[in-house]
Amino acid sequence: MPRRHVRVTGAPEAPLRAALGALRTELGVPESFPAEVLAEAGRPPRLPSDDATDIPLFTIDPPTSDDLDQAMHLSRREKGGYRVQYAIADVAAFVAPGGALDAEAHRRVVTLYFPDGKVPVHPPQLSEGTASLLPDQTCPAVLWTIDLDPDGRTETTGVRRALVRSRAKLDYTGVQGQIDAGTAEEPLALLKVIGRLREALEVERGGISLNVPEQEIVEKDGTYELVYRAPLPADGWNAQISLLTGMAAADLMLAHGTGVLRTLPAAPDGAVGRLRRTARALRIDWPHHVSYAQLIRSLDPHRPHHAAFLQECTTLLRGAGYTVFRDGALPEVTAHAAVAAPYAHCTAPLRRLVDRYTSEICLAAAAGRPSPEWVLAALDALPKEMAQGSRRAGTVERECVDIVEAALLKDRVGDLFEACVVDVQEHEPTVGTVQLESPAVFARIAGGTTELPLGERLRVRLTQADPGTAKVQFAPA
Repeated sequence: MPRRHVRVTGAPEAPLRAALGALRTELGVPESFPAEVLAEAGRPPRLPSDDATDIPLFTIDPPTSDDLDQAMHLSRREKGGYRVQYAIADVAAFVAPGGALDAEAHRRVVTLYFPDGKVPVHPPQLSEGTASLLPDQTCPAVLWTIDLDPDGRTETTGVRRALVRSRAKLDYTGVQGQIDAGTAEEPLALLKVIGRLREALEVERGGISLNVPEQEIVEKDGTYELVYRAPLPADGWNAQISLLTGMAAADLMLAHGTGVLRTLPAAPDGAVGRLRRTARALRIDWPHHVSYAQLIRSLDPHRPHHAAFLQECTTLLRGAGYTVFRDGALPEVTAHAAVAAPYAHCTAPLRRLVDRYTSEICLAAAAGRPSPEWVLAALDALPKEMAQGSRRAGTVERECVDIVEAALLKDRVGDLFEACVVDVQEHEPTVGTVQLESPAVFARIAGGTTELPLGERLRVRLTQADPGTAKVQFAPA
């Protein structure tokens, strides 16, 4: 999910604010919740009888986040191995099937992140209040218990409803600092131990994690900057706990014969062949006996040639979708190619519609009973709903960055910048994409007469920067 949290200041008629407003209008983004939805969100939840508030859970999220979907506790097992206890916000305890709140969630599908605020799936009083796993708040949760062997492989999986109470709200930088300094208590210190074991298993099964720096909008002295944020190791370890749970959910549903998977077909041979040609152009050694997954783990995103190649690698991760199955008729494709295993979205129900349904199916599977009728009735429509919501979220993220880039650069048309060529169009090699070092901008480059040098540094001139059209373009200097 996007993590661009920033406030936009200035008059409403300012180009940046106006462009963001126009984007909301164009996409039909809902600005507020109807009264009947807010009324339902204020009702008390259905509470489980199982009390697990004695588990000292903690959350790891960006410091400004209040919609906390997951909390964890990690421990060693007496006979060796590890136990992962992972609590997921129980949104179904608050949402009545067929009610106004349910219908609104199906209309919104996923939380949308704009630079000047977010548009949540559920009312903030629920997503950032009563249903959120905030510290020192007792609330209902879907509690996963996954036991691992000493190598980090899953041995047993259990999931049930329970009352939980998180003890601490941690952030990635603080977690990394505690672990690096050796001051983290064991439940947190084990994040590195288990995370690295799971990363090793990911390599073994051929999974892919692209360590590509992200663009991030930051506010500084009343203005905005675009910077690159390289993921911390703690980001990856935390992601492995979520992946572990998503894989456990997929396995439960496949055994149950009913479910919804997050799937990604293997990349066609032509796509891999194109990447091999790109690697040669960037002078990256890719022996034929080295797999794609092994190669990308050997690359350093801080080196221009490697960063350009990693950007190209994202093309192999396109085409993911949701696959529904029922009554034991398993789909032809059950795996997610990047995970290299069956996988399901189940860990972010406050911000993503499908996760609520995944949790219900997994709870039914673990209890050996049929899935609820309200789940089965909605199941077949979920892939289309999620595809539409995901496309809108992708458009918001992409367009917002373009708008901020244009707003930051609008007074610098004609200026020269140092850049790296990170993409060249195959059939029109004078057109491509450049990555600026400062500010952190990716933009189109065109207008030259010679082939762009993929992976090479290049001095470029800004030829267009219009927040109204969200267009930034460069030309070779």
